[in-house]
Amino acid sequence: MEIIPDSLEWQACYKLLVGCVVPRPIAFVSTRSADGVRNLAAFSFFNGVCPKPFILSVAPMFRADGRKKDTLRNIEETGQFVVNVVDDPLVQRMNLTAPEFPPEVDEFEISGLTPIPSRAVRPPRVAESPIQMECERVQILQFGDGPGGGFLVLGRVVCVHVRDELWAGDRIDGARWTPVGRMAGDEYTRATDRFRLRRPPLPDTYR
Repeated sequence: MEIIPDSLEWQACYKLLVGCVVPRPIAFVSTRSADGVRNLAAFSFFNGVCPKPFILSVAPMFRADGRKKDTLRNIEETGQFVVNVVDDPLVQRMNLTAPEFPPEVDEFEISGLTPIPSRAVRPPRVAESPIQMECERVQILQFGDGPGGGFLVLGRVVCVHVRDELWAGDRIDGARWTPVGRMAGDEYTRATDRFRLRRPPLPDTYR
């Protein structure tokens, strides 16, 4: 089967995209508006960009009604956000923040999650998250205009908080926690089935 994305309505294109790109890590983003209202929302279009400078990306789409999401507007206004990584014990309460609440609603209160002060930015962290990354906005790129379009937010990580029991001296030990990823639709996945695969050396023929 061949599918030409430009021939599809945006909803069908979205289903195709999230079915192809799996599993996706989840950015549970906490922000504050210029007026000080806290916001908490999850995004599965999220990844690392480079380590030095330490840059990550979050890609919020337009809302179905064509408006910008509160998270994006807050980042535009303040230039700061926190990415709280989602693990298995956190995923149910993360899901409580999924509805598109009005801007004046504090999703920390909706979810019952605990806001704690950040070190370098104004938005709070989620205490229940095992890894929290404080970010300052680097750049925001826009693609499209209205439903189906979106934004690429690049953030420089200025401070990382890692739960003590996950730290193995110089790295995070993946066996000590259970991160959760997003599949398509209502499906998620747990990173419980792991295997090792060493990267082979470059053959002498190509040296």
